[in-house]
Amino acid sequence: MMMNNNRTLVKTRTLQYNRSSSMELQNPNPHPQSTTTTAFVPPRSTSFSGPRNRSPEFPTSQLIFGEERFHASHPHHPLAQIDNHDLFTCDGCKEHGSGKRFTCRHCVFHLHEFCALAPQSLNNHPLHCQHQLFLNTKPVKGGIMKSRCDACGKRTKCYSFKCSACSFQMHPCCAKLSSEITYPLHPHTLKMLPVTASTMTTNGDQPGFVCGECKRKRSGKVYRCTVCDYHLHAACAKDMVNGLLDNNIKEPGKPSKFGNVARLASKVVIVFLDGLIHGFGEVVGEVLGQSLTRSGRPNRTINY
Repeated sequence: MMMNNNRTLVKTRTLQYNRSSSMELQNPNPHPQSTTTTAFVPPRSTSFSGPRNRSPEFPTSQLIFGEERFHASHPHHPLAQIDNHDLFTCDGCKEHGSGKRFTCRHCVFHLHEFCALAPQSLNNHPLHCQHQLFLNTKPVKGGIMKSRCDACGKRTKCYSFKCSACSFQMHPCCAKLSSEITYPLHPHTLKMLPVTASTMTTNGDQPGFVCGECKRKRSGKVYRCTVCDYHLHAACAKDMVNGLLDNNIKEPGKPSKFGNVARLASKVVIVFLDGLIHGFGEVVGEVLGQSLTRSGRPNRTINY
């Protein structure tokens, strides 16, 4: 007898799940004799109803590690759930990750676990409780005005939760953050700073705070310690969600003070050398012109 592909989802203390088949991980071998486990069906809508100091929870896969299932975002090959400590780039949100993921054994395709199992909508999310957020899975078109996450401040390139009532949007990874978090590398509770009209920049960021993790300033929301003078960027806090913190991996390409100084120095050297080359060319041209004038060589004219 074919096994039933629907499983009742369990309610948690923070989120309530409803069943949907929009992003279903389906059985690649629907033969009646198959003994594979039933596929997980992500919820259509997830409502946050817990306290603000709890991070939002997405569904977790009920698949056995290594077992393959088809996903709507990659219909050509089945995906297997694995847990590797290497760095990868998610083909859903286009951001980095490490640890648990869904991966294709036939081609280079990876999905964060939270991207593969993301619900179609979020209700009453602690970072944007006034409107419902909907999952967007279409690639973002490039342009002068680049689309950015309202939580971490980084670009949104594909998978993201977007508000239909306003311009708010955030990565699926950032959607697992809350207005109050516990960061593994700091002993105290951290609360997200509210953005006020007097302190808000043109990007809606909190200026002037040096992050205790990356030791610099950047765009995006900021957490502040409730006990001491410790600040943490939301962009750095999300590393505890995407697996980079657990596997001791630094975000690739994350700029540092030394990197900025090196880039500035290289630009100065390039401009200096360019000036020397152009100056040398002008001197050579002037010398050649003077030599031709002194030689008395007549100018050739072309008659039509």
